[in-house]
Amino acid sequence: MSSPGTVRDRLQLSPEVAVALRDRRAVVALESTLISHGLPYPQNLEVATASEDAVRASGAVPATVAVRDGRLLVGLDEAALRTLATAPVGSVRKAARPSLAVALAEDGWAATTVSATMIAAFAAGITVFATGGIGGVHRGAVGRVSGRPGTLDVSSDLEELGRTPMAVVCAGPKAILDVPATLEYLETRGVPVIAVGQSELPGFYARSSGLHAPNVAADVEAAAAIVQAHLGLGLGSGVLVCVPVPETEALPAGVTRDAVERAVAEGEAAGVGGPELTPWLLARIAELTGGASVRANTALIVNDARFAGALAVRLASS
Repeated sequence: MSSPGTVRDRLQLSPEVAVALRDRRAVVALESTLISHGLPYPQNLEVATASEDAVRASGAVPATVAVRDGRLLVGLDEAALRTLATAPVGSVRKAARPSLAVALAEDGWAATTVSATMIAAFAAGITVFATGGIGGVHRGAVGRVSGRPGTLDVSSDLEELGRTPMAVVCAGPKAILDVPATLEYLETRGVPVIAVGQSELPGFYARSSGLHAPNVAADVEAAAAIVQAHLGLGLGSGVLVCVPVPETEALPAGVTRDAVERAVAEGEAAGVGGPELTPWLLARIAELTGGASVRANTALIVNDARFAGALAVRLASS
């Protein structure tokens, strides 16, 4: 276990990432939670590798982030990716902003969520991060549901977007969330939300959430211009760039809505809550859609990485 220090003191950059940052080349951060907690083996390793390959195909350098033995690793080699992918269930801690210090204070591996990945990436000098879907305001977080008071269950992803100036590329907030409330929260925290190539906010599994996007960019060039302007202003917040899932793997909006509503109702009836709720809902939605949601999820993760690579290249050349 290493001695205490700042986030920057804790960084351990891979040689490839270090050289790319030194030379001011495009680098894209990738999270590691999807490897250890999001998908089963070997799908998790396949998606992680495909995401890194997609970043490279766009002309950028991938930097998957994780925690090991008190260090924030920025850029994992093949052996490290495989270690995370094959680790026994429950042996890898999840590291978010609230739990990052705990993860760093202990030996062993921890996978970084959106917030912890953003913290490490920003400290390293990386300005673009690709993920699948962000967390947000959970259903029932505000107001009363089934006679119970609101839970105030809001993901630390939103706070991180409000305090860390970088571009986060995703397929929209996860479909299981209170998406309108999530958009309101992001607006309050000064985070521009941009939909790419369409006027409606992407719906994670589906190409549309049915909600009007706050801002629209026609393509990666237009998105890069907005990101550059926002980060250049020094406002302190990030930018959320939402790219719709590829059409070939997208679920119809009605299928997504029905599966989510049923899973949420079943989860509430079963008393599932807290950190167990999201993985329980995602697994149940996969069952209800016959695995189609998993196929959409893996496709959008790789697609987001590809777009983020192209975005990073344009930002690096400007």
